Amino acid sequence: MMALGKSDRLRGLMLENEPLSRHTSWRVGGPARQFYRPADSEDLLCFLQELEDDEPLLWLGLGSNLLVRDLGFDGTVVATRGRLEGLEVVGDGLLRVEVGVACAKVARMAAREGLTGSEFLAGIPGTMGGALAMNAGAFGGETWNLVKQVETVDRHGHLQVRLPGEFDIGYRQVTGPEGEWFIAAQLQLEPGDVESAQERIRGLLARRSATQPVGLPSCGSVFTNPEGDHAARLIEAANLKGIRIGDACVSKKHANFIINQGEATAADIEQLIRLVQQRVEWKFGVRLGTEVRIVGEQEGGS
Repeated sequence: MMALGKSDRLRGLMLENEPLSRHTSWRVGGPARQFYRPADSEDLLCFLQELEDDEPLLWLGLGSNLLVRDLGFDGTVVATRGRLEGLEVVGDGLLRVEVGVACAKVARMAAREGLTGSEFLAGIPGTMGGALAMNAGAFGGETWNLVKQVETVDRHGHLQVRLPGEFDIGYRQVTGPEGEWFIAAQLQLEPGDVESAQERIRGLLARRSATQPVGLPSCGSVFTNPEGDHAARLIEAANLKGIRIGDACVSKKHANFIINQGEATAADIEQLIRLVQQRVEWKFGVRLGTEVRIVGEQEGGS
């Protein structure tokens, strides 16, 4: 693996044993052995070229769909928050978006430019990197319905331009060439009225605020919806609203959210996720899958 620290040619910020609780929306998680915030995309390529092939990598945006275990991540985190924030119109209805851009910012900028179709992104509490990786969606829209092409990088710092047909895209999952990560995408949008697009965003955000525990430490939706049903309905019907382990609690406002009510650990949250899955499966025979990605070292080394 690359030695701790960084070479003279790198311009980004390297931290050692950085607590990931500072960088995740649940505000939990142990330390990353290395935490690198690249200066820009060129610096990112240089950084990847210096890593050993077997160095574990974790890409981190807003940390809003991620549970990092309490023992942390024994590898290198590449943090794009506040970096890789390019966002521009590059053609007729085309936006080029780098992965560090918040989804809500994409929706607002597109609306100002009189481009429609991305308003739903205002309801996704993450970056475009995460949205591309999981085909994030909200209010009936899905990320990959907008994608014309993506730019990826491999761990040797080599760039590729790829088309949607090169990926297996499903509900909250995207599978593509192994060992590549997204760094940008071109989104194809449609011309429309500025005020109408902005009004739709305002309406979606009002609906979100009315139905979800916005502003509290959570990861957004924890569980995927089973076919023909909604995870929140099943959880509520299993009388699990308000149930807690430590300071981790199933939201009373929206049952598909788990809230850190102050001092929750990652273990508390993970145990509560498993408890909800068990109770729903026992009552309804449905095993809820998770949207949230769980990473890091586990007690006992498993």
